Amino acid sequence: MNTLVTRPAPDFTATAVLADNSIKEDFKLSDYRGKYVILFFYPLDFTFVCPSEILAFNKHLSKFQEKNCEIIGVSIDSQFSHLAWKNTPVNQGGIGQVQYPLVADLDKKISRNYGVLLDVGIALRGTFLIDKEGLVRHAVVNDLPLGRNIEEALRMVDALQFHEKYGDVCPANWKDGEDAMKPTAEGVADYLTKHN
Repeated sequence: MNTLVTRPAPDFTATAVLADNSIKEDFKLSDYRGKYVILFFYPLDFTFVCPSEILAFNKHLSKFQEKNCEIIGVSIDSQFSHLAWKNTPVNQGGIGQVQYPLVADLDKKISRNYGVLLDVGIALRGTFLIDKEGLVRHAVVNDLPLGRNIEEALRMVDALQFHEKYGDVCPANWKDGEDAMKPTAEGVADYLTKHN
């Protein structure tokens, strides 16, 4: 199995619908260097599980942005489909005015490069945490009927930033503000003795 974790995130230039509904034809992932990025893939516009995820990311957007982290959504739909979905009210099956970019992956190259493209031509629910240097630090891929956990994506940003700042490692179920462990045998033993 190939994984992108620890490797440079595949860069791309594509067309995207931005927060203000403008269409940017040369949207580049590499323009986000210096920021953390949650890049997530979803199967299709105007579907069922997808809007729940897109709206949940939008609801938590300010929490991500407070951590210098931006959200970018990607599907194989066109920019025109993305825009139509944004312009459809939530109570009519739309997503309303979400405040982060939605990328059009019509040629499916981005989905393929991230390893989430199915043979039927749509993407699995892939979520990738990319650090400020452009490296993939976390990835999780869900099958189509399984919606992702936005709180877990936020927790992973916290864990990465905590590790970068202090050098400690984050144990199972760690949350911001909790004890972590020193990456040594003694540090692990000390943590486990205190917390089990």
